[in-house]
Amino acid sequence: MLDRRALLAAGPALALAPKAFAQGAIALTSPALSVSGRPLQGGFVIGRTAPRASILVNDKPVGSASARGVFIIGFDRDEPVQAKLSIKTPWGALDHNFQVMPVDYDVQSIDGLPQDQVEPSDPKLLERIREEAKRKAVGFASDIDATDFRNGFVEPVTGYRLSARFGGQRILNGIPQRPHYGADLAAPLGTPVVAPADGTVTFAETGLHFEGALILIDHGQGLVSAYLHLSRIDVKSGDKVTRRQQIGLVGKEGRATGPHLCWRMKWRGRNMDPMLMVGITRPDSLTSD
Repeated sequence: MLDRRALLAAGPALALAPKAFAQGAIALTSPALSVSGRPLQGGFVIGRTAPRASILVNDKPVGSASARGVFIIGFDRDEPVQAKLSIKTPWGALDHNFQVMPVDYDVQSIDGLPQDQVEPSDPKLLERIREEAKRKAVGFASDIDATDFRNGFVEPVTGYRLSARFGGQRILNGIPQRPHYGADLAAPLGTPVVAPADGTVTFAETGLHFEGALILIDHGQGLVSAYLHLSRIDVKSGDKVTRRQQIGLVGKEGRATGPHLCWRMKWRGRNMDPMLMVGITRPDSLTSD
């Protein structure tokens, strides 16, 4: 298992040169590939390859590179130890296998929550939760053709205390729950929350049962970040936001025992650790993009 204190060490960049080969009478060339990132559970890789090349992970299509060849892939909290990246173009293809480092996750117990925040049973409340889940799913499914992630992320609040790490097993009122898919940043009520990177707001609602006030931001190619328990929202769905632009204020709405920001991130359904995106380094070949 990987020590949590080592998670913020950026992985080395990898550059693979094109390789020519023959297939019948047609000469094919495998695309170039340059990547850097943090290939561990909850981590990511940013890369550059042929413009508009098809990107596959474990043989499943996950989109295409940008017009300048930039792409991102994310690794799930429980990603297997091996992941295969495939790059395909009309002129050739390239496979690269990643060793995904496992992470030793925390266990956290939280008591004193209202029972309907742990195991809701009222039919009307359950219907409300289902309807909210449908609307959130639309926001998380956003897939804007952009690369707003490419310049890295800053922390969305300042002066915080990390009160819960990403991925920890949650025990609520003594009842084991799903893992916690966010990083909890405890800060005083009303602390400004900023967009950590450029993006487009795909969801902005108050009064949700679990999240309270929630904002979702699409940073391109299926990478969506989430901001939970806000006391105020300063943006609306469809807004373009820039790095360090204020989007709301820290709150304690929904399932929360005190003021904090729960910061989450998903890439095409995979749950990622957003703290790993802070201070990322890119391959040298990406700096012109």
